[in-house]
Amino acid sequence: MKLHIHSPKKALNKAFLKLKPERKQIDCFKANLNNMLGHVNEKESEEYHKNLVSRFLRETWYSPEFFINTKDRNDLVIHNGKDAKSPVGVIVETKKPANKAEMLRADNINTKAFHELVLYYMRERITNKNTDLKHLIATNLYEWFIFDVQLFEKLFAGNKAFVKDYTEFAEGRKAGKTTDFFYKEIAEPFIANIKTEISFTHFDIRIYYSSLKRGEDTKLIALYKTFSPQHLLKLPFTNDSNTLNKDFYTELLHIIGLTENKKGNKKLIERKQPKERNKGSLLENAIDQVDMLDKISYMDNPIQFGDNQEERLFNIGLELCITWINRILFLKLMEAQLLKYHNGDKSYEFLNIEKIKFFGGLGNLFFNVLAKTNEEREESARKEFSKVPYLNSSLFEVSEIEAKAIFIGNLRNDRTLP
Repeated sequence: MKLHIHSPKKALNKAFLKLKPERKQIDCFKANLNNMLGHVNEKESEEYHKNLVSRFLRETWYSPEFFINTKDRNDLVIHNGKDAKSPVGVIVETKKPANKAEMLRADNINTKAFHELVLYYMRERITNKNTDLKHLIATNLYEWFIFDVQLFEKLFAGNKAFVKDYTEFAEGRKAGKTTDFFYKEIAEPFIANIKTEISFTHFDIRIYYSSLKRGEDTKLIALYKTFSPQHLLKLPFTNDSNTLNKDFYTELLHIIGLTENKKGNKKLIERKQPKERNKGSLLENAIDQVDMLDKISYMDNPIQFGDNQEERLFNIGLELCITWINRILFLKLMEAQLLKYHNGDKSYEFLNIEKIKFFGGLGNLFFNVLAKTNEEREESARKEFSKVPYLNSSLFEVSEIEAKAIFIGNLRNDRTLP
């Protein structure tokens, strides 16, 4: 078993990390963190420390929008809504600081606290059919281990043999019925034999003591956001493009020829079903041209793109579309900045139907304009795109997949898209 540990900063969504929290949010966080750490008492029980964690989470982030309490044998759970009727989103297992034997360690997670998380996860996921779980946490108030539910989905709920063992245990058809039997006879040996990498977030909150005392708030931002509902419950945040620009996101998928489908607790972006496909989408247009020109038969190692012709056509077409869309989105953002800098002067617009009438025009823009200095450009390009800067960027070099397959100028211009 290989363990891969992320710091809070590395575990967070990069766009979310960039958002600056409000002063009052950081002040509240610091006060509640100091209060929690100030009441740690190694002589007290796990129940005592569990209540400290619950209060810290509630008063800093979750009350009243999200309900936090015990559930069955779970020490704490964070619900996805305001009451216990809403599905559980986060499971928290707490240990008192003195209980080192049962707590996870950075070099060994195959301990009782982790076995408990696995059992509580299986009860929620398999027995209760909860597909809204987001994270699982083990903590002794000082050390925190945070696991994304997708890891548990892959390792445990996605393993038929483990699900079978759990189901037989839950139904009383194993040799033992106690939780200790599950931990020792089912969970521990299974975890010991895991060959894949296990990634999780781990930190010791005591390393932030000095930043708390010195008022170094910028060093506390990643920690603050790690506990937030935006991270733990995977909620959308202020500048999440999928939230603020849902129409744009949906339209972009439509233009490419893709669709978003929910399978279980996962959202997958896939090619549209045959009856829903549009020949005018970038993907279908690209696939048809790669197929018509028989480009795959000329490739050195076509198997890298899939096991059969359909898979290869799709993967090549998708890679081409991503390359083209990345360039176009970058250019649209650059165009907006040029307009802003030049006080809305329309002569700086270059990415529109007046200047780019066909797919070949995009190819010309990529390679004969943006990839060349003004002196290197052809006379017509210098005249038409005189205010478009030269970009010394690999983004506008011919990509490997384009060299092997097709360019955007090879797409058919006569196809329409609803």
